[in-house]
Amino acid sequence: TKREAEFHGKYYDFPPVRSYPKPAQKPHPPVLLGGGAKNVLQRIVAWGDGWLPNRITPDQLRESRATLDRLAKEAGRDPSAITISVHGQPADRDLIKRLHDAGATRVIVRPATSKTEAEMVSELTRIAEAVLR
Repeated sequence: TKREAEFHGKYYDFPPVRSYPKPAQKPHPPVLLGGGAKNVLQRIVAWGDGWLPNRITPDQLRESRATLDRLAKEAGRDPSAITISVHGQPADRDLIKRLHDAGATRVIVRPATSKTEAEMVSELTRIAEAVLR
């Protein structure tokens, strides 16, 4: 959100850079952390606005949401302010509902690889028909 940003740390180092256009979200875009490491939920509570797990089952998500909620409360954060965006899922309406019921804020469906624009249009139409019917 600054005119220029730079960072010089132990593991990362980058010179002053400019990035435009500036984000519309204030004070900054949401910080989403991905992964399934043991400490990812603690990191989300400490530094993030949401979690981006990949190919997680509804049962795993339900358990993780409960842990995330507990950690957030212990840290004085509102658990409902922490989003979960599950990605890498097939276009399965029932699975999407189960993931939502287990605590997902949103589910990002993974389209099949397409070689042409027409193939992608066809794939997105198939997904829409499967998910939005």
